[in-house]
Amino acid sequence: MRKIQLRTYDPFWPSDYDHIMAPIRASLGEGLLDAHHVGSTAVPGLCAKPVIDIILCVTKVGDAIPCLEALDYVFKGEINIPFRAYFTKKDQVHLHVYEKDHPEIALNVAFRDYLRAHPEVSDQYGVLKQTLVKDTASHEKGSGRFSGYTLGKSDFIKGVLRAAGFNKVRMMHATHEDEWQAVKSFRQHYFFDAAGLQDPYTWTFNHPDHVHLILYEGVEIRGYAHLQKWGKRACLRIIVIDAHERGRGLGQIFLGLCEKWLCVQGLESLHLDASPASSAFYLKQGYVPAPLDDPDGYPSDSQDTSLMKRLVG
Repeated sequence: MRKIQLRTYDPFWPSDYDHIMAPIRASLGEGLLDAHHVGSTAVPGLCAKPVIDIILCVTKVGDAIPCLEALDYVFKGEINIPFRAYFTKKDQVHLHVYEKDHPEIALNVAFRDYLRAHPEVSDQYGVLKQTLVKDTASHEKGSGRFSGYTLGKSDFIKGVLRAAGFNKVRMMHATHEDEWQAVKSFRQHYFFDAAGLQDPYTWTFNHPDHVHLILYEGVEIRGYAHLQKWGKRACLRIIVIDAHERGRGLGQIFLGLCEKWLCVQGLESLHLDASPASSAFYLKQGYVPAPLDDPDGYPSDSQDTSLMKRLVG
């Protein structure tokens, strides 16, 4: 992995942002609703990697992708954030493209604005980053997607977001180590402990047809979902909200986000086996009885009800 390089704050970074945005504004036109210079280069006095991070709020992500590719930005997909389009350009610019009201917009702006308003906290962040880059492990990715440098900043960033009052609900792909620990805990505690088993399906953590999603409220993990893709269909294998957080509508929100994400991915229907205790909830969300027809051949529990819902774009 390329060694991470930090630079002292460059007062020209804001003008670099303006220069970068000029052709983007011209290309996206009315499709661009808002733009934000975020990340460390947007905080005066803070050391940073010399990369300009920009959030674009657009009317429709799908329409923005070809426009940005025509400007030589390389589309990388959504990576760990559902409903994001992520682009890079010569490792000098990172674009994070979202539609209106995506919670990651508020998260990044809240973090930036808190550091701008609290120079002493910004200084602490700079010291942390300088300390991390001195550690060889910070420049390595290990078995995950992110470097030790990125993971090492996680607790500090969460602390700033708590102090900033960020509390929006958001869905993420399980990626960070603490997210995978939450996945394992939710699965074992709520499903496999009752059967006296150790989770036999951890192999799904590294399978392209299996998707593991985390629900956050602010920076706290509240729920977990496991989806499996079957061509144009999908199966909801698990969805669970932490027992201490139930009764606040988070399950309905989480299910809706899962459905929306699958729809964006081009899937046409979502299937599941509902227990007697949960079938009324799914029926209320528009699910109807339909055979599961599991292509993997896993049998349904005789007490469960097989349900499905058409996903409409």
